[in-house]
This record gives sequence, structure tokens and C-alpha cells, in this order.
Amino acid sequence: MPEGEQPQSYDEVEQAMQRYIDQVFLNQPFFRTLLGGEWDGRVLRYFAQQYAHYSANFPRVLGSAIAAMAPEDRWWIPLAENLWDEAGRGIPGHSHAVLYGSFLHSVDPSSLLWYPQRSQWPKMGASVQGAVETFIDFFAEASPLEAMAAVGLGSEFFAGQVMGVIAQGLRHPRYQKPNPINTAFWDVHAEHDEPRHYALCSAVLREQTTAKNYDRVLDISKRIAGSESLMYEGIYQEAQTL
Repeated sequence: MPEGEQPQSYDEVEQAMQRYIDQVFLNQPFFRTLLGGEWDGRVLRYFAQQYAHYSANFPRVLGSAIAAMAPEDRWWIPLAENLWDEAGRGIPGHSHAVLYGSFLHSVDPSSLLWYPQRSQWPKMGASVQGAVETFIDFFAEASPLEAMAAVGLGSEFFAGQVMGVIAQGLRHPRYQKPNPINTAFWDVHAEHDEPRHYALCSAVLREQTTAKNYDRVLDISKRIAGSESLMYEGIYQEAQTL
């Protein structure tokens, strides 16, 4: 589909969305400097601390999306599957909070003291707070299809790609001294969780999206993805002021 033309199929919606992701995510300073090994310990720690807030709030985001779903299994089960993964599928010690902790502790050993107690966490920055609020506020007024587009195309569609890039960047030799960074949280999401979550959402989106709402679905997806892009950009800018 040529740039600027209206999508005529769900495949073309995906293609347009991928072009948007390539433009607004991977070209921004956050990702370029991370991949280039340009971050110092201060930036690494700030990113790890701030993403802890985003990861901790993501179950709330999914819960808000489930509340916007149609009361039919076909709609809410894909999001409940995602939420169940966040909980480690009920296996003690396998929650995403624990998995994230393994990354956080490898970047910021002091987090062993504060991460178990939410009241002791470093303050959430404006960028993460804005991304979380954008998601939750949107779901309060969204139709089931709009909510599914926001989670599916607006997040899960590209999350594996973005988290894979973050994992790649974190493995830069400069970041592995004196102690290696544990990238399991990012690798698991990039290689397994996010592709599966998008497949569950896209099955509904392909079934329910028609020619009359391709544009609407794409616009919503860009809006939500844009908010997440601003989060990464904001985290990087906030870190420069420390």
C-alpha cells in the first residue's frame, strides 16, 4: 500500500502500522544510543527503574482493556491470556514481576532492597505516567473493537520487535562490565510472549475489522503506539537531566 493511501485490507493495515513503527520508534535517540553502547550507568539505571513502573502497571492496562471487551469469550480471553502470563500462569516465582526483577537487579543492585516494597520505589517519571494514563483513559470510552486494536496493533504487534531491539542493545559489550546484564525478561517477551499475544488479538481483529473501519483501527493503533514511543523518548530525555 503506497504511503498516504487508505488501507484496503487488514494486511495493509499491518503494513502501514509497521512503517509507522519503523519511523517513530527505531529512529529515535533512545534506541540509536542504546544500540550504539552510548549509555552510561546513570541512564541504564534510570531506564530500568522507570520501566519497572510501566511493567508493574501493565496488568492494570490489560484489566482496563478487558473491561471494555464484549462479554463474549472470543473477545476477552486473548487479553486474559496475556494477563495470566503476567502472573506467571500461576507458577510461584514465574511472574513477570519476578522476571523483571532479574533484569533490574543486574543493572541496579540496590533494587534488591527497594523492589520488593512498592512504597520505596523511585518516583515514577512523567513519561511513564503519561503512557499508562493514556492507555487506561482510552479504554474507559473505547468500543470492544477499538480496545482490541489498541492492545493488539497499538502494542502487541510491535512489542516483540521493540523488546528484541532493547535486548540486543543491552547486550552491547560496554554494558556487560563489571557485571553482565540479565536480558531474560526482554528475550522471553521478544521471542515468545509478544508474538503469541498478538496472534490471539489479530485473530479477532481480522475477523471483526471491515473496510469501513480499517482507517479507524489504524488511527487508534498509531495513537496508542505513539504514546508508547513518547514514553521511551521521555525516559531518555529525563535521564539526561539527572
